[in-house]
Amino acid sequence: MPEVLKEFQFIVSEESEEERIDKYLNELMDSVSRSYIQKLLSDGNITVNGRNVKSNYKVRQEDDIRIFLPTAITPDIVPENIPLSILYEDDDVIVVNKPKNMVVHPAPGHYNGTLVNALLYHCAGNLSGINGVLRPGIVHRIDKNTTGSVIACKNDFAHASIAQQLKEHSIVRKYHAIVCGNLKEEEGTIHTLIGRHPGDRKKMAVVKSGGKDAITHYRVLQHFEKYTYVECVLETGRTHQIRVHMASIGYPLLGDEVYGAVKVPFHLEGQCLHAKILGFCHPSTNRYIETDAPLPEYFEKLLHILK
Repeated sequence: MPEVLKEFQFIVSEESEEERIDKYLNELMDSVSRSYIQKLLSDGNITVNGRNVKSNYKVRQEDDIRIFLPTAITPDIVPENIPLSILYEDDDVIVVNKPKNMVVHPAPGHYNGTLVNALLYHCAGNLSGINGVLRPGIVHRIDKNTTGSVIACKNDFAHASIAQQLKEHSIVRKYHAIVCGNLKEEEGTIHTLIGRHPGDRKKMAVVKSGGKDAITHYRVLQHFEKYTYVECVLETGRTHQIRVHMASIGYPLLGDEVYGAVKVPFHLEGQCLHAKILGFCHPSTNRYIETDAPLPEYFEKLLHILK
């Protein structure tokens, strides 16, 4: 029986010109490793303008890239009737306000109770497939203990559009956070490389080489005696970026058990970080859409206590 292949398409924008094709696709499809993309290229399962190319091919504007992914055999992900706080929804995309303690997508050993399970139920299975069967609809993600806006795509056309906007850093992503310490500067920009921590592969860190370019802009919203309420704007979206960046300048997020102080004088479940504003160009209409996720109750109470 012949192997079943599913086709995906990306059109290269001017911003990505001269980038290696394996790197370009790895950033657009974050669940597919660069080595697997290189294998797909060598096997002829990726074409550019109808032709096979090598991994070192430099993409050009308007290149028509087609990817033929073998259908993976994985455990069934069960739709679950989990209540969702929906900020925006139409036939192409859905933006939800993710609560604390909810994982975005299933992973080995953790197939239930995720945002994907809830989306599969709510959207009746109508979600994009570019990121694989474990991550239908998911084009970006936030940590389990981070709350706020997450966008999911209902079809592959929308997914390709939003993924490209994320790659071009044109999506507006504003987070609210409470950090330990009283920030001296009212605003600033942190620009570093972020990569795996050399001593702990489960953590990320600011590194001198081998990492990915990471840019976070921050501004103070309110000063407290021992803490600061800040807004962080992501220009890039690296793993744990805000948490790593704020810790790197000496102001870790309150409640962050990985990058901050182990003991805090409040009962918290992880870092005080909320994805508040999400703005994007709609895949079908090209209209700018912006959602604003209300602060969760615990965050509002904490701000009241700190005053």
